[in-house]
Amino acid sequence: MKSEINSAVVNARSLPISTKYSVEICNFIRYKDLKTARKQIENIVEMKKALPIRRFGWDLGHKKEVGPGTYPVKAGKHFLQLLDSAKSNAENKGLNGENLVITIAKANKAERRWRAGRKGRVKMKNTHVTIKVEEIKKENLKEGNKK
Repeated sequence: MKSEINSAVVNARSLPISTKYSVEICNFIRYKDLKTARKQIENIVEMKKALPIRRFGWDLGHKKEVGPGTYPVKAGKHFLQLLDSAKSNAENKGLNGENLVITIAKANKAERRWRAGRKGRVKMKNTHVTIKVEEIKKENLKEGNKK
């Protein structure tokens, strides 16, 4: 991914979290400002509000105000760390931390390593996550533009 002047990127490799939940969280936070995304993920981690599951929600129960949803606490904690890292990267580049919007959020499958077990082996879940934030002027935020 090409580095731009008004953006900052954070890449996380081989996180021990579910790829399906990571995809749902990425779809949930994409095109939101950083403060809103962080607050919503904190609510998910504290189990106050469920994450809406749109793509992988075949047998999930209905949650209030969401529809099919769940509380991916472990993945949420990792995403909170990534959002903090993205904000720090942006501030190190000289960007204003208040005007940051998540423009790219994607989760990809990582390697599936074997973990030793008592009766045999078990495959681990791993996920690569990329988050890109851009600084957008206040006027553009009020208009509701994505870019």
